[in-house]
Amino acid sequence: MKPILLHGHERSITQIKYNREGDLIFTASKDNQPNVWYSLNGERLGTFQGHNGAIWCIDVNWDTTRVLTGSADNTCKLWDCETGKNLNTLDVKNAVRSCGFSYSGNLLMYTTDKTMGHPCEIHIFDVSDPSQMKTGEPCIRIPINGPKITSAIWGPLEQYIVTGMEDGEICQYDVKTGEKIHNVTEHSKQINDLQLSLDGTMCISASKDTTAKLFDTSTLDHLKTYKTERPVNSAALSPLQEHVVLGGGQEAMEVTTSSTRIGKFDARFFNLVFEEEFGRVKGHFGPINSLAFHPDGKSYSSGGEDGYVRVHYFDNEYFDFRFEF
Repeated sequence: MKPILLHGHERSITQIKYNREGDLIFTASKDNQPNVWYSLNGERLGTFQGHNGAIWCIDVNWDTTRVLTGSADNTCKLWDCETGKNLNTLDVKNAVRSCGFSYSGNLLMYTTDKTMGHPCEIHIFDVSDPSQMKTGEPCIRIPINGPKITSAIWGPLEQYIVTGMEDGEICQYDVKTGEKIHNVTEHSKQINDLQLSLDGTMCISASKDTTAKLFDTSTLDHLKTYKTERPVNSAALSPLQEHVVLGGGQEAMEVTTSSTRIGKFDARFFNLVFEEEFGRVKGHFGPINSLAFHPDGKSYSSGGEDGYVRVHYFDNEYFDFRFEF
């Protein structure tokens, strides 16, 4: 399984997203230029230029016409995917930590950090309302009391937003009322990543407490736990097989003091049902910060602290492999 290496970022990768067809990969990093690539051959298609700080999050709508980025420069920007033109800049008082389009692409949300005396908030905008996008005033603003949000995703039917908190709590917020519907505290430390399954019925969380956990998206019932011995920065669910991939390593500040062999900077594959590890893929020179499966399940991408994105196309043996039970 020889990877395609994408090298266009000067600093560590923060998030990777495929578009719905899977022909494009969108990457965000701590440098200020999000990139878009062809997933088939790794050719860089272009960059989105305009941010002045680290990009923490990126998303693309279902028809690949709009791209959304959130940055430490206290802005969330909406881009035209085809031309790379900046369509809107939403100014906020804090860094934007996570962002995303709803399934229809009509709504967008982003979450802000809790700094400089300003609270952590969820902002929701109607993309089709020009006045909202022009004034930068969201249709719904949900203030968060307590720990800040570190990861957030849309629920499957645009009825709620699922958030992962700094203290390990996972919450659901109603999009119309802003009320907290459910909350669970299965993790003991910060949640680094949340991702949905293909049909949206399940979501997986990656945490600093060295585990990834599977939840029912609508009820937040805890279903499965995948254990490692290092902090988990990202976890993704295969749309094709009953497989989960986890990525992580130790804290970024400790990376220079350990070799790649000790650091465990490899992607680890687990069986979704039996919670058992069955494979590892090495290659990164630092912790893996983001993972994403191709929508057809035949490849996956990983982005690391080393600034590289590695696109792995699975060998035929992977599809023939059956877990023995």
